[in-house]
Amino acid sequence: MPRILVVEDNKTLAKLIAKKIATELKIEVDVAFSFAEAKLFLQRYEYFVTLLDLNLPDAPDGEVVDYALKRENHVIVLSGNIDKAFRQEILKKNIIDYVSKSGVNDIHYIIQTIKRLQKNKEHTILVVDDSIVFRKQMQAMLENMFYKVVTVAHGEEALAIIEGNPKFSLVLTDYHMPVMNGLDLTIELRKEYTKNDFPIIAISNNNDEQLTALFLKNGANDYIKKPFSKEEFACRINNSIEALENIQLIINSAHRDYLTGLYNRRYFYKDMNEYFSSALINDESFTIAMIDIDNFKSVNDTYGHDEGDKAIIALGDILRSNTRSTDLVARFGGEEFCVVLKNQSSLEAEERLEQIRKEVQSNTLTTAQGENYSFTISVGVCNQPEQTLDDMLNEADMRLYNAKQNGKNQLSYS
Repeated sequence: MPRILVVEDNKTLAKLIAKKIATELKIEVDVAFSFAEAKLFLQRYEYFVTLLDLNLPDAPDGEVVDYALKRENHVIVLSGNIDKAFRQEILKKNIIDYVSKSGVNDIHYIIQTIKRLQKNKEHTILVVDDSIVFRKQMQAMLENMFYKVVTVAHGEEALAIIEGNPKFSLVLTDYHMPVMNGLDLTIELRKEYTKNDFPIIAISNNNDEQLTALFLKNGANDYIKKPFSKEEFACRINNSIEALENIQLIINSAHRDYLTGLYNRRYFYKDMNEYFSSALINDESFTIAMIDIDNFKSVNDTYGHDEGDKAIIALGDILRSNTRSTDLVARFGGEEFCVVLKNQSSLEAEERLEQIRKEVQSNTLTTAQGENYSFTISVGVCNQPEQTLDDMLNEADMRLYNAKQNGKNQLSYS
């Protein structure tokens, strides 16, 4: 479990911050009231983040910050000093943020910042800049915010690396670069990737307002002018990443079944309409299987609808664990599912589906009252390519009906 260290000589405030963090984030929190206590904690444990007061009884000039940074800790500074010049001097250090201690809202801000830092570990940012000094500067700031970072020197390098690994969450590009400048890079990227795929932030010391507009009109999400402050840089990066997460959440919600987390019928047709034609052209073997829980009404009537939902979720989990990431598993509605096993021979697909049937049959669920129950599935299989996707689905549906009529808990092949 990650740990956080709070160093604050105001014991009431320190305990309040620690309690809020532990309650909302489920993170173990250590509290020190002096520099001496902080040293002991920092020598003993590794911390995800340290929240450090600048003015301690035995370290009145921010010595605890320098000590924590020397030990390669991630630091958020807590201070009641609102002097602008003093704040700027502290921000020159390799800290994450400078937070004033003026009230409950600041504690809320600290918690939101920690949540953001936790999520940042899931994102990789591509930095494109021909200046090695600026590349290192931006890389250091981003890594201090827990982002993974890849750096390149110009636009063509960026295009090549994105083509080989398109899983970047954000592209941060300078304007003036050799070979391909940042505006041309933005234009090229937006031919292939939308703002829903990843944001682009342009950075330049050019004060031409038309350039800003050109970047934004050609697909950049934001524009930062050099020189920039650490706080502005962090806010713009985090805002772009949060916007991307929100868009992906909306898209994911539209494509996923709310109960099982599997794909829904809408996404199934979107994916398969593209795949179907390609598979036929390339003579790729694939199998479509319609799957239905046997006697599902009896499960609901006997144990209640909550247990029926539990059975649907259990089947979804079994289907997910017995298929590959390249396959397609969707809940069509109610107790009906559809599985597409891609690029597999008919024999391999039938063996996989039989394995799923057996695992479902042997799986036992327990009600809240402690009663055990199980269920079975019938499977209709079509592995003969038809002229259309709907033809194959209809064939699989017909085979599912045959499996039901012939006693259930079995596969019926085309």
